[in-house]
Amino acid sequence: MSTHLAMEKLAFRYGAHQVLKELSLKVERGVFLAIVGPNGSGKSTLLKNLSAVLTPAKGKVFLDGEDLYRIGPKALAKKLAVVPQDTTVQFPFTVEEVVLMGRMPHQERFQGDTEKDFKIVQQSMERTNTWHLRERNITELSGGERQRVIVARALAQEPQILLLDEPTAHLDLQHQMELLNLLQGLKNEGQVTILAVFHDLNLAAQFSEFVILLHQGKIYASGTPAEVLTPANLAAVYGMEVVVIPNELTGRFNIIPVALTDIGATAAAKKKFHLICGGGTGNFLMEQLVQQGHQVSCGVLNIGDSDWSKAKALGLPLAEEMPFAGIQEESYKKNWGLLLGAQGIIVLPIPFGPGNIGNLRQALEAHRLGKKVILVGEIDGRDFTNGAAAAFYQELIKGGAKKVFQTFELLPLLREF
Repeated sequence: MSTHLAMEKLAFRYGAHQVLKELSLKVERGVFLAIVGPNGSGKSTLLKNLSAVLTPAKGKVFLDGEDLYRIGPKALAKKLAVVPQDTTVQFPFTVEEVVLMGRMPHQERFQGDTEKDFKIVQQSMERTNTWHLRERNITELSGGERQRVIVARALAQEPQILLLDEPTAHLDLQHQMELLNLLQGLKNEGQVTILAVFHDLNLAAQFSEFVILLHQGKIYASGTPAEVLTPANLAAVYGMEVVVIPNELTGRFNIIPVALTDIGATAAAKKKFHLICGGGTGNFLMEQLVQQGHQVSCGVLNIGDSDWSKAKALGLPLAEEMPFAGIQEESYKKNWGLLLGAQGIIVLPIPFGPGNIGNLRQALEAHRLGKKVILVGEIDGRDFTNGAAAAFYQELIKGGAKKVFQTFELLPLLREF
């Protein structure tokens, strides 16, 4: 793919207030790029600079290698269309008349609307599900209906690049999906490069190929959604702890807010956690902790166990043992070293039997030495040691260990370690 749009040290200020701070980025032809970031991070201002509505104080923008600010308005409108955040239209044009305005860059002076213009307008309105509104006045429409009409007008321009500022802001769930599927279809057909501002991070994660995360006027991170929309990045920029869960239906992921955190938390705030897990109970937590930048260890795990496989894939230190062999002294010794090196110990809801009760015993011993422990779930139904595991559990709780019922409840507690 070739570079379609490029920014070089783009900077913009409103008076003395610096909004954009030397942004540099290359956007390849035919991609769907999401622009995300907190309020005031510069998202809408960036879009206005890229559409030449605003002129930067410094830096350049190139469209197909040509200085964007040297392209005339009519020529630029043939290549680039904008769907602004405010879609208000003051005069009572019909919906069809509003969409026909998108054809103006392609018309000569005093030229009337042609059969081709009407055909393109109808196609644009049908694609945005607005053709049935064509005879109504634009001032009579709801915000969501008006939003879709403005998108139809942008499509009628037949642009190579489509810039959208919060395109789903006024739309209900059905029309959000219709619009985003339409945009994705246009991108897949190779018709248009899309840059869209999103407040909804889940929509950005589901539909975009690339994401730029703005923070205080700078690009904090850029790359694929999985590379950018991480718990660590979102905690740093939004001040929010989140979990990222794979979405098996879409093949993407969902972002779930968990708790507020302190913006600007440093690497020094990251912790070391040791997980006593197995059978897949630690899978989710390992990923979340690693994504948040914490150091994680596990043990003692059976070789081949699903948690063992996940720990290996993430490159985590662990104590391991052959299955059905019972845990040997050497494995317990390694596990004990990992326990002592951790700031917090998390016991996941695994069954305890004679073969692995030593893991829980070691957690209790470490707790007696001052290590903080969190237990997940009740012990009822998981004790196959004639009460030994339940006794250890109760002693941990009496000694001050905390207990939560589900894994996701852990994340707000991690700051206490």
